[in-house]
Amino acid sequence: QVQLVESGGGLVQAGGSLRLSCAASGRTFYTMGWFRQAPGKEREFVGAITWSSITTGGVDSVKGRFTISRDNLKNTAYLQMNNLKPEDTAVYFCAADVQARAGYDRWNYWGQGTQVTVSS
Repeated sequence: QVQLVESGGGLVQAGGSLRLSCAASGRTFYTMGWFRQAPGKEREFVGAITWSSITTGGVDSVKGRFTISRDNLKNTAYLQMNNLKPEDTAVYFCAADVQARAGYDRWNYWGQGTQVTVSS
């Protein structure tokens, strides 16, 4: 059974950091990505990373603050979030696919999401 399980979310003060993890099981994926969705807003593409660690950036507001990485041996992708702002508050989702994917392509596998709340 293929699963993506996110972890690492929580409550943090503005300016703080969190690292989200997305642990995949059941198969390996060529591309792993991160999305987020704030209440009442559409889902945003945060970024993606390929098997060979080539990254694709997403929404401009996180550039320079968020970094995506992966550990293929652990079949896990990470989202390091620094200098967090209240507007980063959202549910963060991991997505994955066996093919190259970026942005709002049709990703075939999704995690359940992890809540990130940034207080001011």
